Amino acid sequence: MSDPAQILRDFKPTREFFIGIDSDGCIFDSMEIKHKECFTPMFIKHFELQAVSKYAREVWEFVNLYSKTRGANRFPALVRALNLLRERPQVKTRGVKVPDTKALDEWIARETKLGNATLNAEVKNGNRGLEQVKRWSDAVNAQIEDIVKGVPPFPLVRECLDKINQKADAMCISQTPAEALKREWAEHGIDEFVKMIAGQEMGTKTEHLKFAAVGKYAPEKILMIGDAPGDFKAARSNGALFFPINPANEEVSWERLYKEGLDRFFGGTYAGEYEASLVKAFDACLPEKPSW
Repeated sequence: MSDPAQILRDFKPTREFFIGIDSDGCIFDSMEIKHKECFTPMFIKHFELQAVSKYAREVWEFVNLYSKTRGANRFPALVRALNLLRERPQVKTRGVKVPDTKALDEWIARETKLGNATLNAEVKNGNRGLEQVKRWSDAVNAQIEDIVKGVPPFPLVRECLDKINQKADAMCISQTPAEALKREWAEHGIDEFVKMIAGQEMGTKTEHLKFAAVGKYAPEKILMIGDAPGDFKAARSNGALFFPINPANEEVSWERLYKEGLDRFFGGTYAGEYEASLVKAFDACLPEKPSW
């Protein structure tokens, strides 16, 4: 089986700068619709959480939208959601059995490309413990394809991409399946602004940045744009800079990037105090622990 990430390793710079950009919740206002209308209903259905649907919904949204794990890969997110739900007093008193995550934990620990292709292969090779997870994941993809349409990029995204393209190689770096990413970027005609679209099949966001950019560009000339702590982590672990698109204040963030952030990045005055103040405000946007 050839390595899907090889294409990132083979990538050759054409510009002096590199900018990686997340997709869901960053380019598109699609996090809410995907999680509330696609992920959550399928989470309740496939893990038989109907009797505690209110709490299941609360937990799923906290893990994936309103906490530090926002934007995480769906499989570790599923583990966190099931574990948080299991501990809730209301779930315990109602005697609802929340499925254990043993098979999923074991697979996550050894699989480097957490995606539908590797999950399908795992189930095909007889891993019965992941059948329920596969049914859920397939159902989520079908819902997204059916429901998520006509969600345009945030205001000023196109103008920013245009500005980025003048001086930098741009790439979409995401934990969404590539098929959905390509569909969404093409639907709005912004796919031509990026050299490549990297989804969950090519590994983590940290790996995407590492393979595509590290060692090919000067560290201060690599920027990651994202709306989740995982995007920040990917930037930091590769010694790159980070520009946050703040959840609930996305329009303001894109305007700031367009009016000053990109100019500072290209001008060499981004690192240090300016970046630190943005990161501090971003960190305050999302809590670590649930209020319950």
